[in-house]
Amino acid sequence: MSNEYAESKIREALKDTGGNVTLARQQVIAWAHEDARLLFALTRPHLNGIVAYQVERVASGRADAEKSQPDPAQDSEAYGGDFGRDILKAVVDNERGVFGHEDQEIVRKRGAVSQQHIDAIRQMAAKSTPKD
Repeated sequence: MSNEYAESKIREALKDTGGNVTLARQQVIAWAHEDARLLFALTRPHLNGIVAYQVERVASGRADAEKSQPDPAQDSEAYGGDFGRDILKAVVDNERGVFGHEDQEIVRKRGAVSQQHIDAIRQMAAKSTPKD
C-alpha cells in the first residue's frame, strides 16, 4: 500500500512539473517534509540499511568522535563561506551546462597556414598524380 502511495505522489510531481525529473524530485522532497506517510513510504525499502548503519556507528564509537569534532555549519568561514550552498545551487540549476562542456559555444578560429605546410601538400599532390 505505501509503495503505491509513494508512486502516486511521484507521478503527481512529474505531472505537476511537466516531466522535469529534477523539479519532481525537489517537489517530492518538499512533500516528504510535510507528509510522514510519504516519507515512510519512500524510506521503507531502505530502513533496514539505515538502522544497521546507525547502530554500527554508535556501537563503534564513531558517533562520539563526530560529536567532538567542530560542526562545519558553525564555522562556515573556515570552510569557504557559502561553498556548500553554491554547490547545491549548481546541482539544482537547470540552466547550467554539463561539466566539461561549458565552453562549447566558443569556436576556435583556424590559424593561418604556413608556407611550409602549403609546399608540403603541393609536393604530395604532385607525386600522387599519374603521369601519362
